[in-house]
Amino acid sequence: MADTANLYNKIFTIGGDLIVSRLGYGAMRITGKGIWGPPNNHDESISVLKRAVELGVNFIDTADSYGPYVSEELIAEALYPYPKGLVIATKGGLERTGPDQWPVNAHPDHLKEALEGSLKRLKLDRIDLYQLHRIDPKVPAEDTFNFLKQAQQDGKIKHIGLSEVSVDDIKKAQQYFEVVSVQNMYSVDNRKWEAVLNYCKEQNIAFIPWFPLNAGNVAAQDKLKTIAEKYGATVHQVALSWLLNHADNILLIPGTSSVEHLEENMKTINIELTAEDIADLNTISPAL
Repeated sequence: MADTANLYNKIFTIGGDLIVSRLGYGAMRITGKGIWGPPNNHDESISVLKRAVELGVNFIDTADSYGPYVSEELIAEALYPYPKGLVIATKGGLERTGPDQWPVNAHPDHLKEALEGSLKRLKLDRIDLYQLHRIDPKVPAEDTFNFLKQAQQDGKIKHIGLSEVSVDDIKKAQQYFEVVSVQNMYSVDNRKWEAVLNYCKEQNIAFIPWFPLNAGNVAAQDKLKTIAEKYGATVHQVALSWLLNHADNILLIPGTSSVEHLEENMKTINIELTAEDIADLNTISPAL
């Protein structure tokens, strides 16, 4: 089981006032296959959410597109009224046309509908952290940014984050509002966005990796497996532990629809990689 005291020792403050554990929970997997429709086991999904909070998780990441709508509805069903200090981050900017289909739409009209829907489903008057799922190439970025800025001024959003963005994208958005989080694909074996991570660290912006392990990378798996065997851990736990050690602004949001797998993920906090381990893992995918 995760050491709750250890979990609380690894914290990050988002936007100057949201104090969260760096090992959070991503609520994408509590939906159906292809992130479409309800889960196969509704009760297990509810149990996962409740157990996550019991284990000390106080940062849950979701989106209106997960289901769509299903993830947000389950979060409210399981956890409302929310315990003090729980931060629920959600996202807008994608549409759903079927399983595994994610058309981008960051037009202000769509974002307005998405935000209002998220507020209603989560039973909130204000979203603590609202993240733009994607910058839409079909929509002028300033239109999207102005909408988010206005929603923040209207009190519907407390803090604003971005996803899958470059340093230049972040700098452009910073002309409209404070960017407090960035959610990009990143892992020990995929460090394409290293420059973004470094910029976020300099700016005290939370960096939230998604897809934290590329399971198709055989060489990476072998190296991770060797270290995992040393600690009696799983490859996934070691990959997550590397992320926690790599930068102190990294927030992890491993997702699962299983209580057993959730508890396994949470044990990551107890793995203490050595400097030698980290140096070895750094060779898997050197920073670009």
